[in-house]
Amino acid sequence: MTAVATQMRHFGVVDVLAQESRAEDASAAGDYKALVCIFLNGGNDGNNTVVPNYTAGYAQYASARQSQGLALSQASLLPITPPSMGGQVYGFHPSMSALHPLFAQGKMAVVCNVGCLVQPLTRSTYIGGAPRPYQLFSHPDQVEQARTAISSYKSTTGWGGRVADRTSTLNPGAGIPMVSSIAGATLFNIGANTSPLVVTPSPTPLNQVLALNGFGTAADELARRAAMNNVRTNDLNYTMVQQASVLTQQAINASAQLSTDPVLTVNFPATSLGNQLKQVAKLLKFRNELNMSRQIFFVELGAFDHHSSQLSPHASLLTQVSQAMKAFYDETVAQGIDSQVTTFTSSDFNRTFNPAGSGSGVGSDHGWGGPALVLGGAVAGGNFYGRPTSNGTFVPTLINGGPDDADQRGRFIPSVSVEQYAATLARWYGLAEADIPLAFPNINNFATSNLGFMT
Repeated sequence: MTAVATQMRHFGVVDVLAQESRAEDASAAGDYKALVCIFLNGGNDGNNTVVPNYTAGYAQYASARQSQGLALSQASLLPITPPSMGGQVYGFHPSMSALHPLFAQGKMAVVCNVGCLVQPLTRSTYIGGAPRPYQLFSHPDQVEQARTAISSYKSTTGWGGRVADRTSTLNPGAGIPMVSSIAGATLFNIGANTSPLVVTPSPTPLNQVLALNGFGTAADELARRAAMNNVRTNDLNYTMVQQASVLTQQAINASAQLSTDPVLTVNFPATSLGNQLKQVAKLLKFRNELNMSRQIFFVELGAFDHHSSQLSPHASLLTQVSQAMKAFYDETVAQGIDSQVTTFTSSDFNRTFNPAGSGSGVGSDHGWGGPALVLGGAVAGGNFYGRPTSNGTFVPTLINGGPDDADQRGRFIPSVSVEQYAATLARWYGLAEADIPLAFPNINNFATSNLGFMT
C-alpha cells in the first residue's frame, strides 16, 4: 500500500475525479504510449558523450581537453554523421557501442545543448544579469529543476506528474497510477493529482513488489481482511479518509493483477540501470491486464559527479547506460511496442569543457547545457536536434570563454530549455496543445515547444 500511497501529502485538490483535463481525445486511449525517463544524476559529461569527429571540431575539443588528459582519442570515437550538421562527422564515446547501431538505424536521436533556463540567454544577456535558473550549478537545485521543468521558482510538482494530471482521461479504468518509479519517490513523478506507484527493481520478482502479506486464506488472515475492508467503509465523507481508501484499493487491485512474474525475451545486464529497466519491461507486459493506455516511468543512475579521476568511471557508467538502453529497446521490439515506447535521458547539467586537474586524477566541474539521448521506434532518429547557437548550428562553439560560454571554463549556455525538450515528448505522449502551458508554465518564454525529434 505504501508503494501507491507514497505521496498522500498531495491532497491539495479535493477530489481527483473533479480534475478538469483537456487531453486531446479520450477515445485515443486504445493507442498505448509510454515515456521512460533515465535520469543521469550528478551531471553527465556530455562533452565526452558526443564529440566532434571532423578535423576542425576535434581540434577544438583536443585543444581544450588533451593537455590535461581528459580528451578521448579520435580513433576511439564511434562515428556518426547527422544530416542536420551539414555532413560533419561526430562520434559517440567508445563505451556506447551497444547504442551506436541504433543511431544509424534511425531509432535514436541526440538533442543538443539542453539545460535549465528561465528564458533564452546569450553570453551577453547572461553577463548583463538576465534571469537565469535559481542556484545555478548547484546539484540539488539543478536536479530539481531538470525534474520539474521550472527554473524560475521551486515547484512542488514534477513535469512527469503534471503531464499525467493533464492526460488522465487517456487512461480510463487504469489498474495502477499512470506514473511508476523504479528509483523511489522523486519530484519528477508528483502532480497535483498524481501519485506514483513505487516499485523496487529487479532481481525482486514483480509479483513480490506489491505482495499483501498477512491476507491469506487462514481464519485469522480472512478476519484481518474483513476488518480492513470494514474500516475503509467508515468516514468516507472526509476527503482525506476517502482518498486514503481509494489509494488502498488501488494497491489491493494492483497486487492482485501483478500476481505473476512475467518472463522477458531479452536478457538484461545485471547492473543498477539494467535491473530498473528490466522491471519497467515487466510492467509493460501487464499493460493490457492493468488496462493501461498511457504510462510514464522514472529510473535513475547516479555517480556522474566526477570532479577527479573521471575517465574510467565515466566509461563504465556509459557502458551501463548503453547496454541497458539497448536491452530495453530490444525488449520493446519483442513485445511489439517499440514505436509506442520512448526512452530519453536527462541530467542535472553537463560538465565544464575545461578539465579540473590533470593526469590520472583529471575530472571536470559543474557545467550547464549538454546533449540528451532519445530512443524508440517513434523517434526521428539518426540526427541531431535543437536550437541554433552562436555559430548557427545546434552544437555550441567549443571554446572556453567563447560566444556560448557563461564564463571562461566552457559552461555552455543551453540553447534548448528542459521545457522545450519535455514538451516535445509530452506532445507525442498525448498532451493537448492547450495544456502544454499548464504543464510547462514557462514554455511561452521560448520560440517553440516542438523540437521535431518525434514522428
